[in-house]
Amino acid sequence: MTALEFEIIGEDTLVSIDVQHLYNAGYAGRDQAAVRHHIEELAELGVPAPTTTPSLYPVSSYLARQSDSVEAQHERTSGEAEWGIVIAGPNADDVLLTVACDHTDRALEVHGVAWSKNAGPDMLGRRAWRLSSLGGRVDDLRLRAWVGQERTLIQDGRVGDLLSPQYWLDVLAERGERHEGVALISGTIPMIPGVDQFADRWEVELLDEQTGESATLSYGVERMPVPIG
Repeated sequence: MTALEFEIIGEDTLVSIDVQHLYNAGYAGRDQAAVRHHIEELAELGVPAPTTTPSLYPVSSYLARQSDSVEAQHERTSGEAEWGIVIAGPNADDVLLTVACDHTDRALEVHGVAWSKNAGPDMLGRRAWRLSSLGGRVDDLRLRAWVGQERTLIQDGRVGDLLSPQYWLDVLAERGERHEGVALISGTIPMIPGVDQFADRWEVELLDEQTGESATLSYGVERMPVPIG
């Protein structure tokens, strides 16, 4: 269980939540034909195909973090720009939407996607909207990521490129798992070709261009010492 705290955008409010269950969505693009093409590309790199799409991976709740750094065991780890929902109570207004970044072990990913999801943290922003406050403009929120000290743009899309927060809330409800203490992050949008994802810094932004409000996160990637043995 992990304790997180969110500043609610548009309110003078802080909401604290103990994350008891954490889920990572995968292969969650709204265009599932493009998702299937991406799966074929990954298969050529040795990444095993999922048995169904979209996918949903339960991960250890302690991996939900609000932090300025990630410790990595080797050089082949990278983030993914995502949004996250956190259920902070029983009512519709208690569902929070924030920015997220799934830091994934790419070397382990070729042996099992679910394993790789449990090998790194899910980073979450410190600001969040009440999902109900956004109304119909949720899909229009812009999702971007930059890497390295030079802030090279690596991802740029919209929430609407992915299956919606409501889609996943419905899935959780069907599984009997839509309750306080549950967090879910969305799966990611495509990376810009030619940009090195194995960078020493990641920054992700979820931006409401209509109001100028945003939820952001940034962290450095720190290599752990070489093991003995």
